[in-house]
Amino acid sequence: MSGRGPRPPLTVALAEAVGTLPRGAGWAYEPKFDGHRMVVFRDADRVLLQARSGRIVTAAFPDLADAARELAPGTVLDGEVVVWTQGRTDFAAVQRRAAATAARAPLLARRLPASYAAFDLLADAGRDLRAEPYEHRRDRLVEVLAPLGPPLQAVPMTTSAETALTWYETLPASGIEGLVAKRLDAPYRAGRRTWRKLRHTDTREAVVVGHTGSPARPTALVLVLPGDDVPVVSSPLPAALRVEAGRALAPLAAEGGGTAVAAGLGEVAYRAVAVGLLAEVEWATTRHAGAVVQRLREA
Repeated sequence: MSGRGPRPPLTVALAEAVGTLPRGAGWAYEPKFDGHRMVVFRDADRVLLQARSGRIVTAAFPDLADAARELAPGTVLDGEVVVWTQGRTDFAAVQRRAAATAARAPLLARRLPASYAAFDLLADAGRDLRAEPYEHRRDRLVEVLAPLGPPLQAVPMTTSAETALTWYETLPASGIEGLVAKRLDAPYRAGRRTWRKLRHTDTREAVVVGHTGSPARPTALVLVLPGDDVPVVSSPLPAALRVEAGRALAPLAAEGGGTAVAAGLGEVAYRAVAVGLLAEVEWATTRHAGAVVQRLREA
């Protein structure tokens, strides 16, 4: 990438889960979209799309790459890629897009067009903005994206806690999972959990991308959680869920596999499956603590 702005791979800022919305002067609030975290780099002669893990996913999202070419060179955005189906965000559809091969990506882009909900501007005309207050970055983000429109657009933002709580109560019907609160005067702190996120429920839906153990009675499921692209291994499944998972995964068997992080074990090998099954997991769990699967449903 040219200029003095941030370059890939870029470590993104993170949010800490909270049980109540922070209030008072100096807070801003945004809806939390249920998609994949993505950083957009627009260079003088190319566009790069980076997932939260640092993986470059440009080839999987040709529609967003084409749209990002309308940005001025030296622009870097942080945000969430989502797919809307029947008026709701569809995380399984986002995962289908993210997992697409370069050959299949254009077809999926037509069938499942992606939108990019930008919530931060990290560089403008090659100038690194991460040390500037969020309020300044936000104002400039709106200016940069206003002439373009969908599929690149800024997420809504308010400084009113009352308005934010109205979003919190009404937006779940559209698949919005909660709110993110940010300090107006704060810089962008890569890798730090300085933002606050309030989710609407105690569970999250994850996409099942593989399993460990027997195909007929999987020991654990391999999941991709909203906002991330790194597969994680669930906690061991109870006996009833192992039987149910085996039946549900049988028609989704696929070639290949990989490795994923299992709590207490590190990297373990898994068998891949096609996207088609969702797992409801406890939202507070992470790839390091294990994800407890509560129930399964078709995507």
